Parts: sequence; structure tokens; C-alpha cells
Amino acid sequence: MEKKKVLIVDDSRFVRKILSRIVAGMGYQVDTAGDGKEAVSKIMVNDYDLVTLDIEMPGMNGIQVLKEIMKRKPTRVIMISSYTTDNAELTLEALNLGAVSYITKPGKLGADLSKIEDHIREKIQEVINLPEEKIPVKSSITPRRENYTYSSGENRFILIGASTGGPKHIEQILSSLPDGYPHSIAIVQHMPAGFTGKFAERLDKVSRIQVVEAKDGEPLLPGKAVIGKGGYHLKFEKNGGGIVCRLERDTNGSLFVPSVDEMFISASRVIPPGKTVAVLLTGIGSDGAMGMLELKKQGAITIAESEETAIVYGMPREAKIKGAAEKVLPLNEIIDYLAGLGAVSHV
Repeated sequence: MEKKKVLIVDDSRFVRKILSRIVAGMGYQVDTAGDGKEAVSKIMVNDYDLVTLDIEMPGMNGIQVLKEIMKRKPTRVIMISSYTTDNAELTLEALNLGAVSYITKPGKLGADLSKIEDHIREKIQEVINLPEEKIPVKSSITPRRENYTYSSGENRFILIGASTGGPKHIEQILSSLPDGYPHSIAIVQHMPAGFTGKFAERLDKVSRIQVVEAKDGEPLLPGKAVIGKGGYHLKFEKNGGGIVCRLERDTNGSLFVPSVDEMFISASRVIPPGKTVAVLLTGIGSDGAMGMLELKKQGAITIAESEETAIVYGMPREAKIKGAAEKVLPLNEIIDYLAGLGAVSHV
């Protein structure tokens, strides 16, 4: 069998060397490009199974390269980003343009990439095996704009967890919710510190409900979505007659911080199960499945995204296998269910 081919695009020779060693060690054939123009030229004449693409490059930067290749030859792409506010915004744009995932460099020049080799291997393995039909070419998300009339029943608490492929799906859900939406939403998307704030800002611009990054003591309110803050677990606490967020550092050695399981388990202890709807979207691994199972046992409504629409059918698959998901639905049906929850009519 012919080896799968990976193109590494980075203007830093040192970063190209580190990534080449990691990729070759995984048994893949490696090619490299030192700038954007060289990358586009090579992609147009070669068939790569995966491209790792640096955001910050002189001349033609990573975003420009991504736009070009997604227009002319859609390819599996992992963006390589640094922990900066500007890069967070560009990374989110890249995901919207069709990049499957991203890796954040711990050092400005990538000198510490060797410290996250296991994470890099995991990301590469996850994306390189993605079926071609799952490559998320540029999103032209058109939010649904139905008008709903809701009953005056009690506010529900909708808890959403996601990883790879999640940003687009979360945007599609939130941008489809109408004015006057009566339920509270809390979301854990696997993202590092510094990225979740920009993610919340982006979502707030395209949604008719309010979207904010979680703060300690932030109340869960009707018509408001709270995004878990990178680097902290999103948990909950009763405060008077309401529920507020509590941000906690990881003490359990969690692979992801924030963790979907941590959010679900906290909710199971604080929020009445009859008021809880838990949703597990696309993503690698099993985060969220155990917490969802606990919520289901208590009587909460639990929904996992189906393989049909999940970019990576990992987390929702685990929920299904464990019997944690009461419903298994494609994304469009999840949107319909959440938008129509408690509605008495819509047009």
C-alpha cells in the first residue's frame, strides 16, 4: 500500500524539521514548502492526504493559501497557530473556510513543538483518516430564521459539548435560534485559553441570542449562551433562585480543559434533570459520554449527533455505544429540536 502523503507548510525551517520528523515517524511520506506560493504550487500538482499550514507567513499567509486550495482543490488541512489573540481570530476564520482542525504552538517560533508531540500525532491521525466527503469546504452557513411562539413554561438548560468540527456546528445552531428564545445554553468546545473569548465574540455577531465567554459567577439566563473559558472547567452552582457558572482549574488530569464530562457531571448535581437537555456534537475521543450517561440515568433529555453529519464521529459515537444518548440525530434535526423546544407554533 502506498504511504499517505503530508505536506508541511511553514516559513520556519526549524518547525518544518520538527514536524517532518514527527510525521515521518508515523509512517507517512513527507513533503515541505517554505512559503504560501510554493505550497499552492505543490498542492495543485500533487495529491496530499493532509496539509499542515502555518497561519503566520510572509507574503501569502496561511489564510490566503487556505482560500486558494479550498477553491481549487479541497484538501484536509490542519492549521498551525500561536497562542495570540490575533491568531485565535484567524484560526476561527480558517475553520470557517474549511480547515478541519488546528494545532497551537506553545512557543512563538515553535521551539517547544517537541513538548506536544503526542498531541500533534493525535491531531494528524484524526484528520488524515477523515473521509474525503467530510472535508468541511468553506461554510456558507445560512441560519434558519423561523419565528417561534413559546409557551410560558419553565426555562430549560441546554448543555452542548463538542470538539473537532464543533465550531461550525455550534455556529449553525446558535445562529438559527430566534429572538425571544426562552432557554439557557452552556457550551464546552475544546479550545485553549485565548481562543474561547474570540469564539464567543464571533458567535455573538451572528446570533440573535446573546453569546458570552463564561466568567465566574456568570448567570445562566433565558436567551443567553455561555461559552466555557479555555483553561478552566465550566461548572455550575445554585445561587438564590438561579444557576451561575463556576470556573475551576483542572485537578483530575483531564485531557481537555474545559471538559464536556466535567460540565455534564456538574449539571447533574445542580440542575434538575427534568430541565436539562444535553447535546454531544462532533469530536474525537470520548469526552462527554460518561457525563451524558449520568444525566440520562437521572431523567435528562440526551442527544448525540449522528454519523451522517458529524465531522469526526468519536464523542457522539461513544455516547451511543454507552447507551447515553436518548436520541441520535443529524445536525439539522438537532437544530429543529432545540429551536422548537417549548414552542407552540412557528412560521
